Amino acid sequence: MEAPPLERKLIAILAADIEGYSRLMGIDEEGTLATLSAHRAITDALISRHAGRICGTAGDSILAEFASVFAAVDCAVEIQRDLGQANQALADDKQMHFRIGINVGDVMVKDGDIFGDGVNIAARLEGLAEPGGICISRGVRDHVRHKVPYGFEDLGEQTVKNIAQPIRVFRLLPDAPDGSHADPPPAAIELVAGPVPSEQLAVEQPPPEPTPAEQQSVEIVFWESIKESVRPADYEAYLEQYPEGAFAALAHTRLEEFASDQGGMRDPQDREVELAFWDSVRESDSPASLAAYLEKYPAGEFKVLAEIRLDELRGA
Repeated sequence: MEAPPLERKLIAILAADIEGYSRLMGIDEEGTLATLSAHRAITDALISRHAGRICGTAGDSILAEFASVFAAVDCAVEIQRDLGQANQALADDKQMHFRIGINVGDVMVKDGDIFGDGVNIAARLEGLAEPGGICISRGVRDHVRHKVPYGFEDLGEQTVKNIAQPIRVFRLLPDAPDGSHADPPPAAIELVAGPVPSEQLAVEQPPPEPTPAEQQSVEIVFWESIKESVRPADYEAYLEQYPEGAFAALAHTRLEEFASDQGGMRDPQDREVELAFWDSVRESDSPASLAAYLEKYPAGEFKVLAEIRLDELRGA
């Protein structure tokens, strides 16, 4: 039989691991495992709270996916904050520090696991992060800058293992003010001809501006990551960054849909609850489950689909 096609989707990917885990295990296996379990209880709860899904764990590593880049970034910041507080109760040589990398990209999905360059880049970003730190890709930075109260340090283009093209890396600075951007590292060095003072031999060149094609690619990635969002703020963020963007009309339409409920903005949390309810019953073979959805949401977003499915089950 021919294998079914792989599912593909665009998501925010969070990769994390523990700095010096092998060293900690060599010192005290039982104590390290106990600390890991306590730290994982913190990280797993925060990932769930931010509507993330853990896709894989191996020893000291975590791989999670998020439908929202903002949720992934906020989750990473809270993980590092709460783990920092948990470490304060431990001796210095027993403390356990995570490194986190976040990327936004297209991935393949098979049996609940995610694969592809988008995942690999997140893992490489995590490897560039300092213990207790967070590194993000340019796509993530472009999504959230000016929308979150964090700063960014430009680490420039980085060549990483098994990734064909260099990736632009930024260090997330949770304690820096919004809009704070440290200068990038020196770019190409231009040698000045002729006898000149030694202090003028090298001239720092500014990083090149993104080409129109690169800007369009970033915009498309931005839109793909929010087009199914239930948060009005995501569409407002897109319009603020791309007021004349290719998807501006769709973003305005989406905001109008949120505001269509008697002229007021529907609470995104209410819609998330309805979506969760519908996801739990849409493939159910129980007429009672579908009837329960219709009873709770008589004018719900999935009313027609629920009625069709209910008719199918009752006619079976």
